[in-house]
Amino acid sequence: MPGAQSRARARDRNNVLNRAEFLSLNQPPKGAPEPRSSGRKASGPSAQPSCPGDGARERRQSQQLPEEDCMQLNPSFKGIAFNSLLAIDICMSKRLGVCAGRAASWASARSMVKLIGITGHGIPWIGGTILCLVKSSTLAGQEVLMNLLLALLLDIMTVAGMQKLIKRRGPFETSPSPLDYLTMDIYAFPAGHASRAAMVSKFFLSHLVLAVPLRVLLVLWALCVGLSRVMIGRHHITDVLSGFVIGYFQFRLVELVWMSSNTCQMLISAW
Repeated sequence: MPGAQSRARARDRNNVLNRAEFLSLNQPPKGAPEPRSSGRKASGPSAQPSCPGDGARERRQSQQLPEEDCMQLNPSFKGIAFNSLLAIDICMSKRLGVCAGRAASWASARSMVKLIGITGHGIPWIGGTILCLVKSSTLAGQEVLMNLLLALLLDIMTVAGMQKLIKRRGPFETSPSPLDYLTMDIYAFPAGHASRAAMVSKFFLSHLVLAVPLRVLLVLWALCVGLSRVMIGRHHITDVLSGFVIGYFQFRLVELVWMSSNTCQMLISAW
């Protein structure tokens, strides 16, 4: 009817979406796929009937998204706590790295701090233990020194294996020294100097008769060795703390497999 057609044209003219500036809203975006199904059935000879099972199968496939397309919106509490502690560890380690470089605040004391760290290195301790073992003339002294040498070798192998497995870098870009390469102390976790200092101090406290001031100095020395490694930017705080714990357990292991005097004499004679 002419009246109905005129009213329809009037409604189209009054529709705001039919204006030129809103025409893009009525058009589908470029590259958008055409709808798979519509409310109206296609008519004509080319239209083919669709199977109801195909639509259900497509809906199930669309609901099964691949894992890489899913985003974890609710991370676990353990993950949040671990990442927070890791961030605190890195931040505090960088703050304590006051001798990490030439432009650091305590750069003038770097040589002295490195010297404190060298007192916990494996090469001086192994060399000194072998020298004392050669010079020793008592069975008790040779027994203690032989077990100390075993503990030092165990410490080097344990730290080198764990560092090679974890491969954690230090808080600063500091290269290991030539002595560190000899003991395979290349990575940061765990701190080999800290584990060695803790193990040696506990060993001396258990097997040597020392006065109280010397016992206190021995504990302070172990703590200073661990702190010096953080100050020069070689290790994180958790690396040093883990080294202390590993050194204690190494001492306990050596106590369990303690070599008797006869065994030590047999090894010394064979050597």
